[in-house]
Amino acid sequence: MFNKTSVAKIFPFLNWLPMVNRQSLVADFIAGITGAVIVLPQGVAFAMIAGMPPIYGLYTAMITPVIAALFGSSWHLISGPTTAISIVVFAAISQFAEPGSPDFIRLALTMTLMAGLIQFVMGLARMGTLVNFVSHTVIVGFTAGAGLLIAVKQLKYVLGIEVATGSSFTETLVEIFGQLGAINWMVFAVAISTLLVALLSKKISPRIPYMIVAMIVGSILAIKLGGARVGIETIGEMPSGLPPFSVPDFSETTLRQLFPNAFAVALLGLIEAVAIARAIGTKTHQRIDGNQEFIGQGLSNIVGSFFSSYAGSGSFTRSGINHQAGAVTPMAAIFAAIILVLILLFIAPWTAYLPIPAMGGIILLVAYNLIDFHHISTILKSSKRESAVLLITMLSTLFLDLEFAIYIGILLSLFFYLEKTSKPHIAVMSPDPGKTRRRFTYIIRNKELKQCPQLKIARIDGSIYFGAIDHISAFFSELYEGEEKNVLVVCNGVNFIDLAGAEWLAIEAARWKEKGGTLYFSGLKRVSQDILISGGFKKNIGEELFYRSKKEAVVSIYKNLDKEICKTCTARIFLECEVEGTKLN
Repeated sequence: MFNKTSVAKIFPFLNWLPMVNRQSLVADFIAGITGAVIVLPQGVAFAMIAGMPPIYGLYTAMITPVIAALFGSSWHLISGPTTAISIVVFAAISQFAEPGSPDFIRLALTMTLMAGLIQFVMGLARMGTLVNFVSHTVIVGFTAGAGLLIAVKQLKYVLGIEVATGSSFTETLVEIFGQLGAINWMVFAVAISTLLVALLSKKISPRIPYMIVAMIVGSILAIKLGGARVGIETIGEMPSGLPPFSVPDFSETTLRQLFPNAFAVALLGLIEAVAIARAIGTKTHQRIDGNQEFIGQGLSNIVGSFFSSYAGSGSFTRSGINHQAGAVTPMAAIFAAIILVLILLFIAPWTAYLPIPAMGGIILLVAYNLIDFHHISTILKSSKRESAVLLITMLSTLFLDLEFAIYIGILLSLFFYLEKTSKPHIAVMSPDPGKTRRRFTYIIRNKELKQCPQLKIARIDGSIYFGAIDHISAFFSELYEGEEKNVLVVCNGVNFIDLAGAEWLAIEAARWKEKGGTLYFSGLKRVSQDILISGGFKKNIGEELFYRSKKEAVVSIYKNLDKEICKTCTARIFLECEVEGTKLN
């Protein structure tokens, strides 16, 4: 029997349906109108970026957000066509088919289905936490590179010159610079005017549908300048009505051909969607279920692929506007899709007057907005490692296949993370008599501090796991060469010990025992001791050698030190030394 909780997991929209009331419906309807108006020019622009006929961007904006809203976890995330996904689709499919052709559309829809299935399976496997391992720097680098790539690809439409289809970033630039003398200034005037009107409208008021205003102005200017007679082409009339049923290509050759790119689209889509959902969730105090979001995004692409929708994901712009417009529940996304259908029924014939250069100007603005100058500046100032990740990801986006750019950025981030964690901070410590309560200070910070000739105190800040053992072992090997026979390991900064780490601790403890001394531990968190206890390592090392604090450890260890050495010791760094010294004298 299904209980209420299990049914809600299968149909997550049951969790927010009780929130729907008259007030929320009004707020969601208003937000839906705003969303439909915003996505109209965006959908056309993104479809052109993807190499799809313009209408497919609107089909994607009708189907994808509804399914994602019903089966996702976020109340405000709006899914649909996005810039990053669109450019990956173009890069992936254009190597196999002519953009805009029936074969291109067929492959794009097939890849959408594959990406959706990958996302859905990852959600069922509860792999939602995987996106946490993709650093924000990778996304910033990828989107910046995508922005530059989009801008360069649009220059042929903005300048009115011919560039071979499928040209790389470098080849496109070379062709454009070689034809600067052939610029169609009428086309350029329409593109730049559209761009400037969009910027001015947005500056006057963020509430103005600046893209629509700019395209209307650009269309009027194109007609005034002479239209097709002077080389200003239009996108042509779009068909009105609901998205037609479509069947992806299930042939083995196609599936094998598209799988690597489908996986990249799936991964990028999940990263975008979960990141946006969580960003808005921090403002609305909503907890986002990453696994459910995976399922929602997967289903939206699976269903969309059968209704002429290419791959979609969460949209930064539309989700933010949806929240700002006062949306309360995911009904806003559903309203936006319905209103978009109604708008398309009436405005479809008018798209025949929409000039391609005007769309080029709008897409240039979209590309510019992808470059996060603020975060790029912060990254370059803050960290050399993160700067390397940013630049390599961005350059890979420009000069390599886009799916490889994502993988390279992720692998580089993980490499730097593992490289850093494999070298935990380790330092020798000693009590500082110049501080109250003789607080322990790192020797490297105060080289004048004296040390006990019988007890070395070393602090480890980092996890003791298989990747860090070599670094930690080298440090303790140096200590082993010293005269001290005892070592107190301060473990307050140790959060995790794996099996390899536990085995090394047991071996190291036995080595110091052979030397005639002891390896002691203090401040090791209970959670970090789990594997030591369950594997019998703590018992093997000696449970009495583990102390809750440095103070408790020093008091106990001091009793076991060689008092003959203490008699002639001039360091006397512990409080116990002073008391014992008074007795001896």
